[in-house]
Amino acid sequence: MQNYICKTCGVEYTESEAPPPNCPICEDPRQYIGWDGQQWTTMAELTAQGYANEVRQLEPGLTGIGISPSFSIGQRALLVKTPRGNVLYDCVSLLDEDTIAAVRALGGIQAICFSHPHFYDSMVTWSRAFDDAPIIIPEADSEHVMRADGNIRYWDGEPLELMPGVTLIRCGGHFEGSAALHWKEGADGKGALFVGDTLTVVPDRRFVSFMTSYPNLIPMSAPEVERIVAAIEPYPFDRIYGGWWERNIPQDAKEAVRRSAARYIEHIRS
Repeated sequence: MQNYICKTCGVEYTESEAPPPNCPICEDPRQYIGWDGQQWTTMAELTAQGYANEVRQLEPGLTGIGISPSFSIGQRALLVKTPRGNVLYDCVSLLDEDTIAAVRALGGIQAICFSHPHFYDSMVTWSRAFDDAPIIIPEADSEHVMRADGNIRYWDGEPLELMPGVTLIRCGGHFEGSAALHWKEGADGKGALFVGDTLTVVPDRRFVSFMTSYPNLIPMSAPEVERIVAAIEPYPFDRIYGGWWERNIPQDAKEAVRRSAARYIEHIRS
């Protein structure tokens, strides 16, 4: 019995004797089946093939964790450290002993949350490795949980302060339960927003953009974009951390979101 991992989306499945017949995450219109067909791996195989996690400090109190070389969607997780406990935002498929030691040295993990289901990855394995840390999943996206577990706590979508100054904000859009995480003390006290691809930082890092499906280029409606912007508007932030190492906006990020939303809506309504 093994917990198989989809090679395309990186999500870990409930233990089984043989690989699952299909991956509902990848069959959803927001994702895709790999060009070589449905393929599976395991953590043991990833380690044997030379994959390992890279752990980087991004600013005081914030650490990024990503698989090297890049695997599946290629995102990295974010660990925010607070005096009351640490929060992991988004996840990766691999968890090895070096990563466990590095995270424990930072104080472990007291809560796990996400931008959206494509980054659920090996969330249950991570939770169990860190003292059964609660996994916060929006009720709206419960159908996308591929490995059920008693550590999962379903969330109604109202703003949820996981630790003092660290608040999970449901935005919707990409998925019904897509969420951003606001860190009040980030960016030298000016506030930081973690977004995954609830909204995404584009290569021109003065802007973000919005899509129902990024790989399949399905646009988001103007009302959905307006709801995302309205959801994060009450929270001060100067910096955005996107879902990938270099996809960040280091300053004036809130104005970048406003400017980006206006540009997007102008085009979608033209």
